[in-house]
Amino acid sequence: MASFKTVMKSGHPPTLFAAFLYFDFCFAIWVLNGAMGPFITETYKLTPAQTGFMISLPILAGALMRFPLGVLAQYIGRKNAAITEMVVIMMAMAYGYLFVSSYNDVLAMGVLLGIAGASFGVALSLGSGWFPPEHKGLAMGIAGAGNSGTVLAVLFAPPLAQAYGWQTTYAFAGLVMLLPLAVMIVLAKEPPDCEHQSFKEHVSCLFTKDGWAFSLIYVITFGGFIGLSNFLPTFFYEQFAVTKVEAGRLTMLAAFMGSGIRIVGGYFADRMGGIAVLSVVLLAAIATLLSLTATPSLALTTLLFMLCFAALGAGNGALFQLVPLRWPTNTAVAGSMIGEIGALGGAILPNVMGLSKQYTGSFSLGFVGYAVFTAIVLGCLALWQRKWVGSWVGPRGKALGKAIGTPTEAEQGQLRPATA
Repeated sequence: MASFKTVMKSGHPPTLFAAFLYFDFCFAIWVLNGAMGPFITETYKLTPAQTGFMISLPILAGALMRFPLGVLAQYIGRKNAAITEMVVIMMAMAYGYLFVSSYNDVLAMGVLLGIAGASFGVALSLGSGWFPPEHKGLAMGIAGAGNSGTVLAVLFAPPLAQAYGWQTTYAFAGLVMLLPLAVMIVLAKEPPDCEHQSFKEHVSCLFTKDGWAFSLIYVITFGGFIGLSNFLPTFFYEQFAVTKVEAGRLTMLAAFMGSGIRIVGGYFADRMGGIAVLSVVLLAAIATLLSLTATPSLALTTLLFMLCFAALGAGNGALFQLVPLRWPTNTAVAGSMIGEIGALGGAILPNVMGLSKQYTGSFSLGFVGYAVFTAIVLGCLALWQRKWVGSWVGPRGKALGKAIGTPTEAEQGQLRPATA
């Protein structure tokens, strides 16, 4: 079993750190409206359904922007795409501070926050691009742990909103983006794993059954993480009548578990196999979701959410151990496509939770629906793996001796020009 130091020596740690920081701060901005949900709801006297839609809009916008950014990154480079995105985000935060003054403005700002949510595929591909296939799970887990940006948002946004006004929080967010931007410019190097391909080859993952299978799993793992982490401040505030700041802190506990365990999920997926890890965590997610329907105490509810987020986070890491094995030459595009569909699932969840509360008086129906869908996907995974194992991945989802699309030594010999 390779040590962490050995894994880091096999790649380029400064680029991995820059990718993590870029994703972390982008993620924090992406979920700002969710973190400030109780403040915005109180300001405009929103119904539960309106709150759910307001929270879901940045998720939806970010999902739709992920794939185009992933394709762009294949042409201008992942580092350049990340730098461009961060500059545009800072401009969007200036708009939020200066011009948001109505519910419709909040919805428009939600679309602009989606720009930050587009960073996913670029960040993971940039961070893992220097690492060999057998260590990509851990590298992607570290880069993907940038979804800990949720922790930054729910920890700092509510106190700032309470002290200075929630619109001013957009200005603070724009200023702190200078840090990941500077780190990206100074430390990051474009990975050497990008091949010159046609546009059709870049988007080929859109037309494969595997691409859509991965996307459905990610609807559960990442869609659940982003959807619930955006809605939890509102859930805790309304369900248990805690303060807005306390609701953010309780959400932080769950979000921290989900983001930190993502690294662990990638690590064990490298060693035990991504399919095996996914099977276990999906079962755990089903169990915790069904337990939440009983509306337990605040302490037990918080613990159950922490366990649920831990399962979802480990599932995120495990799934993206498999992505570069299946699509080694266009991981950024494949990851962006899968991330897009997964985030779209996350956009549905706050709406379902809001509608459940508005029409039944309880959030339970939303949890039940999510658990049933997870069970269906788990059953499908048991069928899909029969075709995957042996074709592009090893037993239980471990890396084969070589990634798909990589020439063997014999093939490389045939491609070499003859020498005298």
